[in-house]
Amino acid sequence: MSEQHKSTTHFGYKTVEANEKEQMVAGVFHSVAAKYDIMNDLMSFGIHRLWKRFTIDCSGVRKGQKVLDLAGGTGDLTAKFSRIVGETGQVVLADINDSMLKVGRDKLRNKGLGSNIAYVQANAEQLPFPDNHFDLITIAFGLRNVTDKDKALASMQRVLKPGGRLLVLEFSKPQHEVMNKLYDFYSFNILPKVGSIVAKDSDSYQYLAESIRMHPDQETLKSMMEQAGLEQVEYFNLTDGIVALHRGFKF
Repeated sequence: MSEQHKSTTHFGYKTVEANEKEQMVAGVFHSVAAKYDIMNDLMSFGIHRLWKRFTIDCSGVRKGQKVLDLAGGTGDLTAKFSRIVGETGQVVLADINDSMLKVGRDKLRNKGLGSNIAYVQANAEQLPFPDNHFDLITIAFGLRNVTDKDKALASMQRVLKPGGRLLVLEFSKPQHEVMNKLYDFYSFNILPKVGSIVAKDSDSYQYLAESIRMHPDQETLKSMMEQAGLEQVEYFNLTDGIVALHRGFKF
């Protein structure tokens, strides 16, 4: 059943009213925005850069194309895509959270990027773009925070051009039990402490750890993408499945 038809949903391990989750998630990202980049490096030991590089390599994006970097946060992928599509292309950095969007905009402008980048505050469930508009959509570490994932995937499928690609980079399920136990220990014992020290916020990082565990596993997300109308859906496990990259096409 689509999450939009439920009166309640999950916020980490808590059950909350579905119409309250968006504001609760917003609170998390308002809190962590300023320290988001440094925490990404600390949390992943810098490996998130390799995950994102793999995503770029799988994108097939070319000069002159239109790219939507959804839940694009501080703009790591946007920066790469901006250089690839060039002046004849366009990259839209979209995020529901204005604090994250401002951090991303300032960061990209400081890098001298911007002439082919647009910034849009948008809800993934109701994307404010025309049908058949983008050659590529990426959503990196953002789908698990969306209240109604089915609705969001359908919205992404709608704004993709025929032949376009959706890439979902997200935390997923480790493939081996030893890794799973190590990952659980790290997520619930180390991560909130690092968040408390660096970002002065342990609760938000406790939520982020819980939200990862509540996110659909690899096969479930693949099925959800297919139900949204995407075809040739496949996924690649990275770091033993701690992260997975799903790719689907619109034909």
